[in-house]
Amino acid sequence: MSEPSHPTSGPLQGRPARKQAPAGQRDRAKSARRRAREFALQGLYEWQLNPRDTGAIDAHVREQDDFARCDRGHYDALLHGCIDQAAQLDAALTRFLDRPVEELSPVEHAVLWIGAYELKHCLDVPYKVAINEAVELAKGFGGTDGHKYVNGVLDHLAPEMRPQEVAAARSARR
Repeated sequence: MSEPSHPTSGPLQGRPARKQAPAGQRDRAKSARRRAREFALQGLYEWQLNPRDTGAIDAHVREQDDFARCDRGHYDALLHGCIDQAAQLDAALTRFLDRPVEELSPVEHAVLWIGAYELKHCLDVPYKVAINEAVELAKGFGGTDGHKYVNGVLDHLAPEMRPQEVAAARSARR
């Protein structure tokens, strides 16, 4: 008899569960910054589907379980920064997209905003970390190959946002 699959909701529904550590161990292993990104993703997703008062969305996200364990400063910067700069972030991303921004899934769009915002404004986060964290968000919440798309777009955007850092990393590999 086969083991029952774990129920999921949203875009991951019906996909076989990945082999992972038990939920309690996974949650403890998450950094406060990763949690901040996940909560910001939830808020950005909600804002795209129902663009309403940012304060109401922020309040709703802050009510979620374990919000207290996230880096609140980073969450605030991501949620409010991405919403305030959505048009500028879209303009930066557009050159590297293979379709109009309106055709992106809301999850991938939000993940790309987070990655682009971190590349542009969070200079304490190395560019490779910003890209990797966005890829991990896309793997956890996006469509089947969404993480590959996110990786490709942000990998092309990084040299524009962080030219010296990317050049130094590439020359070090040679």
